[in-house]
Order: sequence, then structure tokens, then C-alpha cells
Amino acid sequence: MAPQSGPLRSTAMIAPALRADHRDTPSWLLIAAMLMTFLAAQYHHRFTVDPIRAAPAIASLIALGSALAIGRCTARPRLAAGATAFLQMTLFTLLGVVLAYALAANSGPLWDGHLAAADRAIGFNWPVVLALLDTSPPAIWLFGLAYHSLTLQMIVVIVALSGMRKFDILRTMVCAAILSGFVTILISGLTPAMGNLFDPSRYGHLWPSIAWLEQGLISGLRDGSLRVLDLTMLMGIVSFPSFHATLAAIFIWAFGAMPRIALAGRTWAILTIVATPVFGGHYGVDVIMGLILAPPAIIAARRLTQRRQPSHPTCSAVPA
Repeated sequence: MAPQSGPLRSTAMIAPALRADHRDTPSWLLIAAMLMTFLAAQYHHRFTVDPIRAAPAIASLIALGSALAIGRCTARPRLAAGATAFLQMTLFTLLGVVLAYALAANSGPLWDGHLAAADRAIGFNWPVVLALLDTSPPAIWLFGLAYHSLTLQMIVVIVALSGMRKFDILRTMVCAAILSGFVTILISGLTPAMGNLFDPSRYGHLWPSIAWLEQGLISGLRDGSLRVLDLTMLMGIVSFPSFHATLAAIFIWAFGAMPRIALAGRTWAILTIVATPVFGGHYGVDVIMGLILAPPAIIAARRLTQRRQPSHPTCSAVPA
């Protein structure tokens, strides 16, 4: 009988451990706070959701929720951790974008003049940068693909961290992303801006920036002509601070926990940050502020998600 007690005990202890771990709670609470903020922000504007176009998002949430349930019920911690991270980040993305829309509908005068003046004071000369970049199509492709690959970076980080069982780092990264994203959206509601716009038709190779493509969207939110949410075409409209820069900086920290891919991952994220002003249509101060937000978000997330020590340490010896 003695040789069998080890496997039985370890198997019996895995599932309760998955159920008893509440370190994901801070991220869930932040998501709930974002939902409540959106409901309050859109109260006077009454946004509606296109039900047909909401189907893919709902199906994705159901699939991720099912994967999370399977992972917990079958005591597969890597599946449970990965599904939890993807589910939280998907909910955060949906709520974050619609919250930014609601705040844009309530926002006051644009801050582009102030942000452009801050760039000039720092020494950013964007016409010179754009003209120089336009002479190098390979650089445009490199930076452009890096900027537009942020979602792919998130997928790689979540899959790698969950696959390597680095659950604490994964949980902290997700919480830091949601926390900093929530703060970024709230700040942007107080400092609305169209973005650091440039006309791509004046250049031979440069791509249109996201800010250039979003002009009509932001105008529609501000003048009231856009009140139906298409969940298949949600676009980030935050200018200051740049969440692209914040999230890439958080990924740089997360890649550090995976030595085999740290160099490639960090290089990838750094290229994304460098590309953000041009391909995102951000001001330099947007990116600087976004980078400043990352470290405190990581520190706060680590404290929020750390394992709580039991009040009676001797209790841990009782099952043994």
C-alpha cells in the first residue's frame, strides 16, 4: 500500500490547488471595473452592439471559457493558465476599445496642439524622420510589420509562459497589461487627440498610420454619428499615452523570464516601440509616457497577484 500513497496524494492535491488559487482575481476585478466604467460613460449616448457582428467575439469567449473549464476539471494547469490569460486579455481588449469609444464621445477639446508643442520642445522633428524613412522601403517593412504584430507577440508570450509553467510571470504580465491599459484609456479620455497625422500620399513608400485611418471614426464618436459598435472592426483610438509602447515594454519584461527566446523577443518588442510613432500615428510624448507607465504597472501587478501566505503555517503539514 505504501508505494501507491505518493501518486494518489499528488493527484488529489492538484485539482484543489487549481480551484483555490485566487491570484487571478485582481485581473478579473479590473475587467469588472472597466465594464462598470463603460456603462457609466455611455449612459448619455446609448451605444448599441450589432448582434450579428458580435457573434465571432462571443464564440471566442465561449471557446476560451470552455478551455479554462476543461483545464481546471482535468487538472491540466498549463491549459488552465493559458486559457485564463487569453480569456482575460480578450475581454480586456473588447471592453478597453468600447470604453475608449465611450470616453471619446464625452471628450472635450482636442489636445493635439499641446502634444505637438511638447514634441517640438523635446526636439522631435517628424517631417525629417518621415522623409528619411521614406527613402528605405526595407526599414518601412521591418518597422511596419513589428508595429502591427503586437497581438502576435501577446500570443507568443502567453503560449510560451504557460507552456514553460511560468504561471506567476504570466499572471503578473496579464494583470500589468490590464491595469496599465485601463489607466491609459482613462488618461486618454481627459486628453483626447486625433494623433500625429501625416498624409501618406505625399510619400512614395510610407504606409498610412493607424491615426490617419481612424480620423473618421474619432470624428463620428465626437459628433454623435457613430453609436453602433461593430465588434469585428474595433480599433484602438488612444493617442496619449501610447498603450502600444506600454504593452511592448511589458513584453520586454516577460521575455526576460524565457532565456531561450529572450533576445529575439525583446528585439521584436523594441522594434515595435521604435515603430509606434510613425505607424501608430503617435506623438513622441505619447510613447515616452507609455514607457513610463510600464514599470509601475508591473510592480503593482506583482504585488496584487503574489501568493498570500497562510495565517497558520502549520496547517500546510496537516494533509501530509
